[in-house]
Amino acid sequence: MAPTDTPTLALNDGTTIPQLGLGVYKVPDDEAETVVATALEAGYRHLDTASFYDNEGGVGRAMRASGVPRDDVFLTTKVWNTDHGYDETLRAFDRSLETLGTDHVELYLIHWPAPTQDRYVETYRALERIREEGRARSIGVSNFQVHHLERLLGETDVVPVVDQVEAHPWLQQHEVREFAAAHGIVTQAWSPLARGRILDDPTLLRLAERHGVSTAQVVIRWHLQQGLVVIPKSVTPARIRSNIDVFGFELDDDDLAAVAALDSGQRTGSHPDTNG
Repeated sequence: MAPTDTPTLALNDGTTIPQLGLGVYKVPDDEAETVVATALEAGYRHLDTASFYDNEGGVGRAMRASGVPRDDVFLTTKVWNTDHGYDETLRAFDRSLETLGTDHVELYLIHWPAPTQDRYVETYRALERIREEGRARSIGVSNFQVHHLERLLGETDVVPVVDQVEAHPWLQQHEVREFAAAHGIVTQAWSPLARGRILDDPTLLRLAERHGVSTAQVVIRWHLQQGLVVIPKSVTPARIRSNIDVFGFELDDDDLAAVAALDSGQRTGSHPDTNG
């Protein structure tokens, strides 16, 4: 089991994040244990879960059984909408650590801004405390639009290291990415394969044939060349291995222009202004 050659990106707090990881959304807890074990064996060192996924236990069990040193794994989890608020978030984080079976995570995120509750600022202040205590090495947000980020930056002390948003060739998120980059925030892509719907896109199929790779590999490679962190999800061992095997080819300027033309604003998940 050799460590992966996955590149890392620098975060604004002096830490780094592997640019490619494994997402486990909608993976049942018992299956997550097997999936994560496969991923770690394949060389993944970045795992992304959340309390809402109800599989933190399986992720933690796989990590402990893998033989991979804990400090070699970049682990992310998230606080769910129903736990917004300062004290609620502190309690939710304690539960996540207990379920994961670890004394810290590398990254803790607010899962959604949940704007109807209007509590994400106090929730983030709890994240600041958790970071200060060293129980989360880094803190950030997920699904925050520019206006959410503007308010957070104006009312809190620690700049998020990451904003994790839905991003793929059909939803390229230029506005969020540009704002984030201007403030030293790395953009991370969830649903990078548009829940599999993008894999039959004719342009991407043509690029895959040209490079002798899968459509998923083209899309993941595109994310990497955009400077994004990307966390594709699969439960199939062959696809888990294939999704990390994206460092032997490169998209050229014509390829990138072809993918850029696919941006249509099409979402596969909820809009952040309406979720929660």
